[in-house]
Amino acid sequence: MVDRTGTPLVELRDISISFGGIKAVDHVTVDLFPGEVVGLLGHNGAGKSTLIKCLSGAYKKDSGQILINGEEVEINDPRDARAQNIETIYQTLALADNLDAASNLFLGRELVNGFGFVDESRMEAETRKIMGRLNPNFRKFNVPVNMLSGGQRQSVAIARAVYFNAKILIMDEPTAALGPHETQMVAELIQELKAQGLGIFLIEHDIHNVMKLCDRASVMKNGQLVGTVNVDEVTDDDILGMIILGKKPQHLAA
Repeated sequence: MVDRTGTPLVELRDISISFGGIKAVDHVTVDLFPGEVVGLLGHNGAGKSTLIKCLSGAYKKDSGQILINGEEVEINDPRDARAQNIETIYQTLALADNLDAASNLFLGRELVNGFGFVDESRMEAETRKIMGRLNPNFRKFNVPVNMLSGGQRQSVAIARAVYFNAKILIMDEPTAALGPHETQMVAELIQELKAQGLGIFLIEHDIHNVMKLCDRASVMKNGQLVGTVNVDEVTDDDILGMIILGKKPQHLAA
């Protein structure tokens, strides 16, 4: 069970953002605790991706507050987000296909030796260490990542975030286009990250994945928050009703 008695890892409080006079996100509040996965659901255009891009630094909110560990912070760009230990893993994964796992892990942040040269052996050793923690079955350290399976590529992207001290992870449909075995691999990675105390916002379309991977689900419709529910207190149909009808299930409506 996730302990929600303390200070949230993240609070997005009363966030609004408009584009051309249309409110994409309209006074939305969600939070996230250490060791928790919160799923963000809603139809395309519901505002879930826009909301989370205010946290990742891709968009700048018009109003509202972002609190990290109870302290208000300003996030104006991805660099600000990274300074708050927020990392985003997009569906495209942003991996360099022609490079191996270690080169991708340290892309743009390469380790160098005393002579100023890239220290490839140390980078590989560090990659083996972090992979040993996250995905002990990973063996393909010396092949370009375009030769890896979808789940293995996810492992590399997640390892990169965790190595650079992510405390808050934003994952955009991490199992999209993956088969059952690969999906299970990603599910195990998420469980491992939870055990290490990371908080994860999961942008997801698949209700089954939300029921399987998330502790809570926040549903948005037309830029507004329909509600946040504990996954173990609702059914797939309850969440589907929130997405389509825009209201919480009757037994939780009070």
